[in-house]
Amino acid sequence: MMHFTPENLLLIASIITFCSILISRAGGRFGIPALLMFLVAGMLFGCDGLGIIFDNIHQTQFVGIIALCIILFTGGIETKIKDIRPILKQGITLSTVGVILTTVFTGMFIYLLSEWDKFPFQLPVITCFLLAATMSSTDSAAVFNILRNRGVKLKNNLQPTLELESGSNDPMAYILTIVLIEIASGITGDNAGTIGTWPIILKAAKVLLLQFIVGASAGVLMGYVTVWMLNKIRLNNTPLYTIMLLCLVFFTFTITGFMNGNGYLAVYIAGIIIGNHKIVNRKEIFSFLDGMTWLVQIGMFLTLGLLVVPHEMIRTAPVALLIGAFMMFAGRPLSVFLCLAPFRKVSLASRIFISWVGLRGAVPIIFATYPVIAGIEGSSLIFNIVFFITLLSLIVQGSTISWTARKLHLDLPASDDETAFGIEVPEEAGKLVEITLTEDSLLHGNTLKELKLPEGMLVMMIKRGERFIVPNGSVVLNAGDRLLIISDNGGEI
Repeated sequence: MMHFTPENLLLIASIITFCSILISRAGGRFGIPALLMFLVAGMLFGCDGLGIIFDNIHQTQFVGIIALCIILFTGGIETKIKDIRPILKQGITLSTVGVILTTVFTGMFIYLLSEWDKFPFQLPVITCFLLAATMSSTDSAAVFNILRNRGVKLKNNLQPTLELESGSNDPMAYILTIVLIEIASGITGDNAGTIGTWPIILKAAKVLLLQFIVGASAGVLMGYVTVWMLNKIRLNNTPLYTIMLLCLVFFTFTITGFMNGNGYLAVYIAGIIIGNHKIVNRKEIFSFLDGMTWLVQIGMFLTLGLLVVPHEMIRTAPVALLIGAFMMFAGRPLSVFLCLAPFRKVSLASRIFISWVGLRGAVPIIFATYPVIAGIEGSSLIFNIVFFITLLSLIVQGSTISWTARKLHLDLPASDDETAFGIEVPEEAGKLVEITLTEDSLLHGNTLKELKLPEGMLVMMIKRGERFIVPNGSVVLNAGDRLLIISDNGGEI
């Protein structure tokens, strides 16, 4: 059996990460989500595989907190308010009321199972709902990874709806988990029986309100403070801006937690505010965050894969299979249909698709570590059940998202996001636009002097086939030429 030591930690980490990337590449050919392959890779190298022993749940939770902060912040910074504005109400409804309904429906189902004579485990009612709460949110890392990195394009504003829901429902699930842990500790802990029911409920309600109010307020405040600092502080080295931004992300998370607020909600809101304002070195910051997000996702999924003990998880497989099937085919759909009932413009096909994209990922597993650390009765069982359901969700739902979209006629052709020139300019300098000339474009003349462009726009370069032409007023234009235009106002051509 192999143990982590300072001498072999870097060697083991590099080998596991390298092998997991190769495994994920192979799995991608069969439509298997890359994040699932990272989980599997961790399990293959773990105690029931090659024998690496890793059983520190506190370190796992720490890795998860760092990863979730970066993932949620990156999701927020890439969320465009103009894209989510039309679906803001239904997205927030799904991420709040939807999480609560999923917890209630799934918790009741687990409790009924627990009361069944043939059920192998008997759980206290509060533990049943705590188990449901840890799994009640869709996983932002899984949803962002599949929708963005696999090029899934959807009709009816479904993509921003799903991304808004998955990015903003983790805080709600975290709040429910913490509140239910507070209640479970009061009922079954050392002080059980000495504290009345109403004090426990009032304390839980206070936690709930503080988490939301303080978390949202801190997120808004730190978002605007960060925008101001990024634009006002002049640093000699561009990479220092991204490092400073990360420092502010972790500061936002921790200071919000010290004030009893929800740090995950704070970093997500801060990300949205920063992403929708002009900031210096935007390209470099976004590139850095993209790579950093992949790094922490890989680290989080590998760590969770190493932590789980597969032979213990298999013992809970029949129970987890029942709960997972209920969530996929009953709990999640019922919650979605109830939440979207007031939104009559949402089509039936869209409701079915949203119901199906209830992906579970690393977030529920991370949340499942909180009851273990708190010593809640049945917490080890919670962890193994959640892990199995995550695997089930990534395999069944994650592998069929594209297929489901096609069957429901909700998919769009993949857009060509690659540019012909590969040039970017600072955001404050203007906006680059690329257009391809057609015969109709040249009806009034075939030179730049005769091509009528709106005021404030200038042609920087022309691409004809594989040739690049520096423009002047007398250059003769052909249909099919690609023009690189800079606009000082970002207007439409």
